[in-house]
Amino acid sequence: MKVQGKMFIWLSVFILAAAVLYGVWSKEPAGTTALFLAFGLSVMIGFYLAFTARRVDAMAQDDKEADVSDEAGEVGFFAPHSWQPFSLGVGGALAFLGIAIGWWLLYFSLPLILIGLWGWVFEFYRGENQNQ
Repeated sequence: MKVQGKMFIWLSVFILAAAVLYGVWSKEPAGTTALFLAFGLSVMIGFYLAFTARRVDAMAQDDKEADVSDEAGEVGFFAPHSWQPFSLGVGGALAFLGIAIGWWLLYFSLPLILIGLWGWVFEFYRGENQNQ
């Protein structure tokens, strides 16, 4: 994780230089603001990764003498199937459509979004995948 933290910190330095140069040269506020926000996001991610790297064990990517096979093994648990993203997608589409058509459509989209969010958070607390 040390490598990723350093990469994001160096990326943030580049984005800051680009934001300053762009702001001085173009005098355009929207692009300059977007670049400064990208700088802030990159700093946050880099700081988080650098901070987390000190708290976890060193990984194979932090060792210059490591082989590719040193990181082999189980990566983690991934959900085999889920209907919750579909519910969130339909609810989100209706919510954005409600902005264009009328705010009354949010009354139909909000329950779909809440059901999808609730189901996604608690989908492994019940049913056949309860203990995974």
